[in-house]
Amino acid sequence: MKKISKTQVAVWILAILPVILAAAVYAYLPAEIPMQWEFGGEVGYEPKWHLWIVACLGPFLAVLFYFMPRFDPKKRNYDKFFGSYLGFQAIMMLFVLVMNGICVVEGLQPGTVDVVMVICLVVSLMMVYLGNVMPKFRMNWFCGIKTPWTLSSESVWRRTHRVAGRLYFAAGVLGVIGAFVPNNAVRFVMLLMPLLAVSLASMVLSYRWYREEQHAG
Repeated sequence: MKKISKTQVAVWILAILPVILAAAVYAYLPAEIPMQWEFGGEVGYEPKWHLWIVACLGPFLAVLFYFMPRFDPKKRNYDKFFGSYLGFQAIMMLFVLVMNGICVVEGLQPGTVDVVMVICLVVSLMMVYLGNVMPKFRMNWFCGIKTPWTLSSESVWRRTHRVAGRLYFAAGVLGVIGAFVPNNAVRFVMLLMPLLAVSLASMVLSYRWYREEQHAG
């Protein structure tokens, strides 16, 4: 039986923190709490029990991430980048915790958090991290850039993830800068446009490199 690492345990602890937070403050929350924030600054309120949906995302994702490699036809490859895979899980758990925390704080003290800035900043920092670890990903069916061409060639997979890692890092940096611009529309543009551009570029490049590889063969 494979030994469970300390990092895996840390991921599980992070996964249950949103549930603990929700349980600790639930009785003090009003009947409806803010859970949606629009481009124009409009805030959408929902029944406070919806907080449990956000909180339970952590444990759900933790279980999902733990078992996914077992069902992956490329499961042996996870050993080659398992540290990065655990890091990715930790980042996702932190994201859920932040989202849960925003709902709690805004429910108790509306207007305390600049929600759009925090969300743009957190997502951008996730992209920066992803850009750093993406070159370490090995071919699998659940994590990374999965196109018909990356999943058909080890070399195309590696090449795509090396380049995409740099692009995601750069896109994340732009998003971090944009998060501090005092305009919500600009924040979202500086976050989403680079992300869409990187995603499209990764797809196109993987197709191009696969075609080159086939012609060379």
